[in-house]
Amino acid sequence: MKRNETKQIMVGSVPVGGEAPVSVQTMCNTKTWDVEATVAQIRAMRAAGADIVRIAVPDERSALAIDRIKAETDVPLVADIHFDYRLALMAAERGIDKIRINPGNIGGEEHVRAVAEACRERRIPIRIGVNAGSLEKPLLEKYGHPCAEALVESARGHIDLLLKYDFDDICLSLKSSSVPLTVAAYRLAAESFPYPLHLGVTETGTEWNGTIQSAVGIGTLLCEGLGSTLRVSLTADPVREVSAGIAILKAAGLRRGGVRFISCPTCGRTEIDLIGLATEVEQRLRGLDRDITVAVMGCVVNGPGEAREADYGIAGGRDRGLLFKKGEVVGTYPYAELLPRLLELIDA
Repeated sequence: MKRNETKQIMVGSVPVGGEAPVSVQTMCNTKTWDVEATVAQIRAMRAAGADIVRIAVPDERSALAIDRIKAETDVPLVADIHFDYRLALMAAERGIDKIRINPGNIGGEEHVRAVAEACRERRIPIRIGVNAGSLEKPLLEKYGHPCAEALVESARGHIDLLLKYDFDDICLSLKSSSVPLTVAAYRLAAESFPYPLHLGVTETGTEWNGTIQSAVGIGTLLCEGLGSTLRVSLTADPVREVSAGIAILKAAGLRRGGVRFISCPTCGRTEIDLIGLATEVEQRLRGLDRDITVAVMGCVVNGPGEAREADYGIAGGRDRGLLFKKGEVVGTYPYAELLPRLLELIDA
């Protein structure tokens, strides 16, 4: 897949844009000033595969905690800042790896200049985060409602403010709770700007609904070659955002590693407890750090063929199933033996 060409920025040790792999982000929901809780959550996110983590910096005591949090974690950190430019300066002084800000909402241009200079001196990139829910009033009056053109025009205004003060280390997001609007805005932004795009559909809801909306929105853009980094926004444990983001990248063919799991839908031909078996296999293999494909199929129509294409597989029959390895039949076993035999085969 040909990726859209963009400028590359560095978020700590993680490259974003250019030819770099698409990175996965999430955001802590702890109080940042609670260093112990924040560090624990960041470590859990890192263990789940997060490449970059964002923390909220709404006040001075949160900003003062940044250097302590960085000292106890090894993932690049992004400070999420609104309205108070002084918090951005404090975050920069304490070694933050990236700042998420809207230059237009931190006061006068002298404030923008101060932040741009502090970040330029320390080589800290800035993500401009445009949101359909917080568009500037003049743009809403001009366009009548949030639309792709309004989001891109808002982004252009923020970008121009940073460029005015010789700052070009920019990442850009244009989010909406509407999937079609989000997709349209990112497409237009990719045509308009040379900067890496941070993909996301905002305010998507709980884990089930949010994952579906994110998969459609983010997945569409990824498959078109757009996007340099992403966050799946869920009303759920943020560690689950990481898992969903990695799954979306794998589905788009942009990340390998770990188990790729295949199972067929149930139908009237199914002669085994396919739902129970597939669920148990997936749970038992979760966290296995091997680049393998495992198939659990329910009948003799497509099952043997799909299972043969996998590294390991089961093809169900009447109360029994065939076990495959690298396309070769290993044996036929009763239903009760299929799971332990498969796990033994994978461990061998």
